[in-house]
Amino acid sequence: MLIGVPKEIKAQEYRVGLVPENVRELVSRGHEVIVEAGAGIGISASDAHYAAAGATIVYAAQEVFKSAELIVKVKEPQAIERQWLQAGQMLFTYLHLAPDPQQASDLIDSGATCIAYETVTGKGGLPLLAPMSEVAGRLAVQAGAYFLEKTHGGLGVLLGGIPGVAPAQVTVLGGGVVGLHAIDVALGMGANVTVLDRNIEVLRKLQKQFGHRLHTVCSTAAAIEQHCLMADLLIGAVLIPGASAPKLITREMVARMKPGSVIVDVAIDQGGCCETAHPTTHDAPTYIVDGVIHYCVANMPGSVPRTSAYALNNATLPYVIALADNGLQALRDDEDLRNGLNIHQGKVTNLPVASALGFAFTEPAEALGMC
Repeated sequence: MLIGVPKEIKAQEYRVGLVPENVRELVSRGHEVIVEAGAGIGISASDAHYAAAGATIVYAAQEVFKSAELIVKVKEPQAIERQWLQAGQMLFTYLHLAPDPQQASDLIDSGATCIAYETVTGKGGLPLLAPMSEVAGRLAVQAGAYFLEKTHGGLGVLLGGIPGVAPAQVTVLGGGVVGLHAIDVALGMGANVTVLDRNIEVLRKLQKQFGHRLHTVCSTAAAIEQHCLMADLLIGAVLIPGASAPKLITREMVARMKPGSVIVDVAIDQGGCCETAHPTTHDAPTYIVDGVIHYCVANMPGSVPRTSAYALNNATLPYVIALADNGLQALRDDEDLRNGLNIHQGKVTNLPVASALGFAFTEPAEALGMC
């Protein structure tokens, strides 16, 4: 199969869909890989590295989209890229369609088969979302600590405090992968950390892992309000796979939070869990509403591309190999991979996406001719 890797063009996105080592794996299996010139520059992988791995370097993104049977990316295709997609092609990348009706419509019109990393399942979780959630959870605390500094507009508090001065209060909404890694870093920096989740088993596991340094609270509207208002740093780490994030932090809550406090809404890829959140970029990562700093960068792991690209590639390689070896049959053979199918030949095949956007839903198995 001919596999294409375009250079990412989303603002401040430095990751790449395939690292040279994974190109070599695919070439060794008899596949052909074309890589847009400069695609790996953000991870210090030159065109020469890709050529040495067996890739052919092409000098226009349109050539990748024109030729490739399978396109492997990191972020959702931008408007110009969606114009180049063709019926019969497979696209494998993060999509986050629920809050993005225009992208969904364009992908439907393209006739392509669009598989979203974030809805592929396995071992009770989301294996292709997990590594980026790990990175984002850790970065959320770094970013929050930075913007809590007075010189960056914040309250002027040190996250961990010092002897005789209390540490900052960090509130984490959601105890999944993002939340776990945010908790780990925040506790490591000495912060006073509270996590809210509605799943008691999740809270039990976190309490067992971190002990009584971590405060666990069952998530209710009243509890969310109470702990948002107490927070110096509030991290939104909620996820409903494929669906828009629930708006747990209301405008009214934000208006009552401490001036100079910080919200890091990691759920912004799925629309955000804060009513006052809207996507930002690494160029201009924050804005202020009612005195509260909002950090809502939609591709947080892009700021550490070498770490995050390799982490992502470690997770995606088996699925890329399956798609390259077997094409659509790979989706028919593997239910977990099939769960990643969001759009196929003009049909929406992910129920949360269809529900969020008001599109008709087609079962993936039906769309693939399995029944």
